[in-house]
Amino acid sequence: MSTAFNFDHRIEFFPANAEEILRGVPAGAGVFALRGEREGDEPYLTRAADLRRRLRRLLAPPEAVDELGRPVLSKRLNLREKVRWIEWTRTGSEFESALILYCAARATYGAEEARRRLRLYPPYFLRVTMTHEHPRVYSTNRLSKRALAETFGPFPSRAAAERYCDAVLDLFKLRRCYEDLQPYPEHPGCVYGEMKKCMEPCKVACSSEEYAAEAQRVFRFFATSGESMLAEVAEQREKSSEAMDFEEAAALHKQWERVKAASLLVDELVRPVAELRAVVLQDAAPREGEKLEEAAVFLLERGRIVGPEPLSTLGVRAVREQTAVGSSLFAQPLMLAAVPLDEPASTSETTTSTKTSTLSPEDRAREVLQRIAERADSAGEAEINERCDTLSLFRRWYYRPEKQRAGEVFLPNADGAWPIRRILNGAARIVLGPPGELQAVDREAAKNLKTKVIHPGREGVERVVPVLPKRSRSRKSVTPGDIA
Repeated sequence: MSTAFNFDHRIEFFPANAEEILRGVPAGAGVFALRGEREGDEPYLTRAADLRRRLRRLLAPPEAVDELGRPVLSKRLNLREKVRWIEWTRTGSEFESALILYCAARATYGAEEARRRLRLYPPYFLRVTMTHEHPRVYSTNRLSKRALAETFGPFPSRAAAERYCDAVLDLFKLRRCYEDLQPYPEHPGCVYGEMKKCMEPCKVACSSEEYAAEAQRVFRFFATSGESMLAEVAEQREKSSEAMDFEEAAALHKQWERVKAASLLVDELVRPVAELRAVVLQDAAPREGEKLEEAAVFLLERGRIVGPEPLSTLGVRAVREQTAVGSSLFAQPLMLAAVPLDEPASTSETTTSTKTSTLSPEDRAREVLQRIAERADSAGEAEINERCDTLSLFRRWYYRPEKQRAGEVFLPNADGAWPIRRILNGAARIVLGPPGELQAVDREAAKNLKTKVIHPGREGVERVVPVLPKRSRSRKSVTPGDIA
C-alpha cells in the first residue's frame, strides 16, 4: 500500500445532466470520492455496496423546494451543487473495499487522519525481549523495527494475548516482573519465586547462562506454536516407557497435555511479525459483458497487502451438484490441463499465447503468486506505522466469525512454499459458490416404491432401501419414470 493512489474512473459532473451521468456508474460495490471545483477542497470519500444508488442519493435534486425554487433545509446530505468530479474504483469484496478506502484516505488526508477516520487501532502482540540481559515476555500494541523478529502476533485482543502468555509462562520459569533487575542475594523476590515458578535471577539463584537457556526455550515455543516443547516432552515420555518407568511416563503425559492445551490457545496466524505472510482469496470485481471465472489474489508480505491479481479457474472445476452430505470425492474441485488440438503457428506471439493457454492450473497459480510477490518486493519494506495499519486491517477481517468472513486465507507451509493445490481449490470454491442444496424428496411418490431391509438387526448399519423393478429380457433401460 503506497501513498500514491489514483481511482480507476473519473468523470465530470453537471447537475443538469445528473441522471445521464450516473447511468455510467456501475450498480455494484466500490469506493468513490466526490470532489469540488477547487483542488484544495476536502473530498467526500467513502465506500458503498451500490455505487449508483449511493451517488443518486447524494446528488439527486432536493426533495422539497420553497416558492422561489430554493431547496428546503433537510437532514439528508445533498452535495448536488458542490460536486464537480466523481471518482470511483469498482471492487469485488468487502476486503478489497476496505483496502482501497485505506489507500485513498492515506493519500488524501495523510496517515494519521486516515487512521483516525477508519478507526484503525494497532493489534496486540507478545514480545520476548531476547536482547535484554534478563529476558521476559509481555503483551504490547506497539511495534519497533529492531524488535520485529522477537514480536509474535497479531492477536484478536489484549485478553487473548495475555491468556496465551500466562498459559505458556506456567510451563517455564521465566520472570514475570516488570522492573529493570539489579540482582543481589538479599533481593526480596516475588510470589512467583516463592511458588517455584521463577528461576529468581533477582536473587542470583541461577547463572546468566541457565536463564538465557530457559528464555531460548520460551522463544522456540512461541516461534513453533508449542511444537518444540511437545516434541521434547513426547521424546522423554517414550524413553520412560521403554525403561519401564511408567510413573514417570504418566507424569510426562500429563505435562504433554498441559503443553497441548496451551498451544491450542493461539491461532495459526500468530507467528513472528517479520515472517508473517498470507495469501487472501476474494471475489474479483465483475466486468460488464464477461463471465467471471477468476478469483482475486491478495498477498500480505513485508508489512503490506499487495493486490489484487486475477487467478483464473479455467481447468479447475467442482461438480455443481455437490451437496453438504455428498461424498468428499465430489466435494473437491477437479484439475484439468488444457491439451492443444492443433500445432501452433511459428510466430512468437502465437507461441506465447498458446503457452499461456496450455499451462496447467498449478503453473498459472505459481505465475500469479510470483507476479504479486515481485510487486511486493518492488514496493519495499513497509514503515512501522504502515505495518501497524496493515495488520489492523488484516486482523479486523481475519478474526471475524467464519460465517461473517468472506473469502479464504492460506498461510505458507513449514518450508515456506505456498500450498498451490489448496489455493486453487479455494479459488474454485469462491468462483462456483457454496455447494448446492439437496433436491426436495417427493414423499408421496416414495410411498409407492417397494423397499427392503438390508443388514437387519445390525445397530447403526441397518438400512431401508428402495427396490428397483426387474429388467425385462429385452434389457430395456430403466428410466426415472419407471421408478416413480
